[in-house]
Amino acid sequence: MNTYTGGCQCGAIRFRARGTPSDSSICHCRMCQKAFGAYYAPLVSVRGMEFEWTRGQRKKFRSSNFVERGFCGDCGTPLTYEAPDGMAVAAGAFDDPSQLPPTIQWGVEGKIGFVDHLHELPGERTEADLTAGSFLHELVSYQHPDHDTPVWPPEDRA
Repeated sequence: MNTYTGGCQCGAIRFRARGTPSDSSICHCRMCQKAFGAYYAPLVSVRGMEFEWTRGQRKKFRSSNFVERGFCGDCGTPLTYEAPDGMAVAAGAFDDPSQLPPTIQWGVEGKIGFVDHLHELPGERTEADLTAGSFLHELVSYQHPDHDTPVWPPEDRA
């Protein structure tokens, strides 16, 4: 049985899903765009999987009469789309989102035209931006690592 773990950016909330995801998708509807603050929302359905929250409790926002959106109340990371037919988890919240490639797009009526051309843009590695922001040389990430930890934040940073 496949096991997938993940959580929010600050580590206050962690989860585990066991089984086979029913689908991984991208939603382009305006509601998902606003919920994620992005051009689209990548979501993984956990319907039919064993799913558990292993650390913390998400906060929820009722975005419609049928849907609640879960998020971390500490760092704001979008976590869930919860509807009467099941829950989907933000793909980027998984520790290894590359294991869950999208298989379908929803809400294509809301798709922003340039999204289909993003792959045509020039690309640079993060290090290429070091000249633009000298602070990047001294950057220390406080983001939770992409694996479960017994406690977070570490005691030396708490």
